Amino acid sequence: MTKPQYTIGVDVGGTFTDVFILDEATGKVTTAKVPSTRGDQSKGFVEGISREVADFGDIRTIVHGTTVGTNALLERKGAHTGIITTEGFRDVLEMRRRDRPTTWGLKGSFTPVVDRGDRVEVPERTLADGSILEPVNIEAVRARAAELAASGCEAVCVFFINGYANGENERQAVEAVRSVWPNEYVTAATEILPEIREFERLSTATLNAYLQPVVSSYLDRLEKGLAGRGFKGDVLIVQSNGGVMSVDTAKRYPVRTALSGPAAGVIAAQEIAKAAGFDDIITCDMGGTSFDVSLVANNKAALAAQTSIDFGMVVRTPMIEITTIGAGGGSIASVDRSGLLQVGPESAGSDPGPVCYGLGNERPTVTDANLVLGRINPDRPIGGKLSRLDVDASRRAVEEHIAKPLSLTIEEAAEAILKLANAKMAGAIRLVSIEKGHDPARFAAMPFGGGGSLHTGALIKEVGLGSALVPRFPGVTSALGCVVADMRHDRVQTVNTLLSQVDAAALGKEMEAVAADTEALLKAAEVAFQKIERIYEFDMLYLGQTHTVGVPVEMPAGGLTREAIATAFEAAYKEAFGRLLDNIPMRVMNYRIAVVGRRPKLDMAVFAPVDGKPPEDCLRGTRRIYAEGAFHEAKIYDRLALAVGAAIQGPAILEQADTTIFVDPGLNATVDAFGNLVMRPAT
Repeated sequence: MTKPQYTIGVDVGGTFTDVFILDEATGKVTTAKVPSTRGDQSKGFVEGISREVADFGDIRTIVHGTTVGTNALLERKGAHTGIITTEGFRDVLEMRRRDRPTTWGLKGSFTPVVDRGDRVEVPERTLADGSILEPVNIEAVRARAAELAASGCEAVCVFFINGYANGENERQAVEAVRSVWPNEYVTAATEILPEIREFERLSTATLNAYLQPVVSSYLDRLEKGLAGRGFKGDVLIVQSNGGVMSVDTAKRYPVRTALSGPAAGVIAAQEIAKAAGFDDIITCDMGGTSFDVSLVANNKAALAAQTSIDFGMVVRTPMIEITTIGAGGGSIASVDRSGLLQVGPESAGSDPGPVCYGLGNERPTVTDANLVLGRINPDRPIGGKLSRLDVDASRRAVEEHIAKPLSLTIEEAAEAILKLANAKMAGAIRLVSIEKGHDPARFAAMPFGGGGSLHTGALIKEVGLGSALVPRFPGVTSALGCVVADMRHDRVQTVNTLLSQVDAAALGKEMEAVAADTEALLKAAEVAFQKIERIYEFDMLYLGQTHTVGVPVEMPAGGLTREAIATAFEAAYKEAFGRLLDNIPMRVMNYRIAVVGRRPKLDMAVFAPVDGKPPEDCLRGTRRIYAEGAFHEAKIYDRLALAVGAAIQGPAILEQADTTIFVDPGLNATVDAFGNLVMRPAT
């Protein structure tokens, strides 16, 4: 018997922990879905794996998408953190960009993650040209660090103005802090982001310090729990840019995990769509608390230079561009004081969860509405938390909180909940497609997460999407993304010089040296790669402009030239804006380098149905459902038993362990060669 060799992806969400297991020795794929364990996610992590793997010694690699950092930021549960900064700049974090939570509101407030009393100053000054006007006072640095440690700070961030231009003062200060600080949680802003723009650099570095103790302790517990079960392989962590990194790197740079879980889902969707022949997709990740949307055009996920995790909490590090709204399965429906129906952003999460869980929540959720309308089988709840869902409790909740106040029947009220939730999701899809110049008819929706497949048909109709591509295992797609993600590290450095004054040859050599250092970081992780790629890019603009354009460049064997940079900028600028500006000097603001270690690719053919059956042999029965204002008799199928080419006509329900798929009236669905379900409007 062949000894198993497992590669495992684990995505921990707010409601469920999803596990994807690939036995590389046989090509067999198995999945698991267990409730997430609040307080210590590592427990659910280990439990999810142990459901399918008896001997942890057979596991070669575990790749983890985590929400520990995200949750700590959103819930303000990071470490007690201090900041040591230049005299006169202690309030940069609080002043931000002089923006407000509600731009046109009459009031609004913001509380930074570091209190003013924990933001201390020391004498030093570096000018914007990199010259040092005043050397740092090392004794003052040590004294301020000791004061912060005595006040209970667990982590500290050292941030000096204009540190991107010359980091010498900051480097000396960090050495001094580390000599007196009681632990390893000391962050240097220029190590995190040596890039112009003071608030963004400080915010990113401060959030890194704020997360270090939380994420590090979680990863320590995780490694200990795995080792206790006999695991001796590698653990990798998914970054917000869609790549993976080692545990040690994640402990040093936890801010890179801010959108770890959602990014893994986009990477998986990209690989699934590529194999299935879909170049343009919009990912729709619906979990228990949120709905995450991302656009993939020409099989490339969009990367954003920065994002706001919450108001005033800016992270400037490359991230897959993801739009998130509060519309998950646990989103609570209510009627406000003006008599209007509202759905979310408040969520029941997994504990107590929807009303049908019977764990204490009495207000209806999106999941309760789907259950009332017959789209979810009460005897087959996903996740293994419950043996049965309480339909009657859901009906009572919908009736009391929605139907009676709005003078609707229970079914009409439940459908109204879904229509509003779908409208919010459709708005998020329009935001990433129509509002950015993309025709949604060109794109296929890719639903995943536990609840995404229940709403796909409605989104096709609402937005005008061309089709939907439902993966073989929608409920664990983000966990699959962990398995297929490459290892990636990004570096950035501010140049801030007119192109006419740039020594292009010297700059090219500097970029190649930085790329070589970054590649060494990949190799130190001791992960097998098929190949390693280097990606070079400039941030450039015309003199007098504020916003930059990303300019990809090749690194020629003969060296970089100003002419090559100018040609690349003009091509990128014309593609973005349709024209060039004559007789205006060009400025090079930053250079960016990405080094990507391509891990062996998963053959998506492993998902192809084996011994599939025609639809009539997969029929489990029928169920009365309510859709589009009327009752229908919907056929219920065993989704994973369907053969390639099997065609299903809506309305229909397809059930599997990790999710339920609803094919709306007026839609047809077909199983493709990779086991995906392709859903399109009936012709």
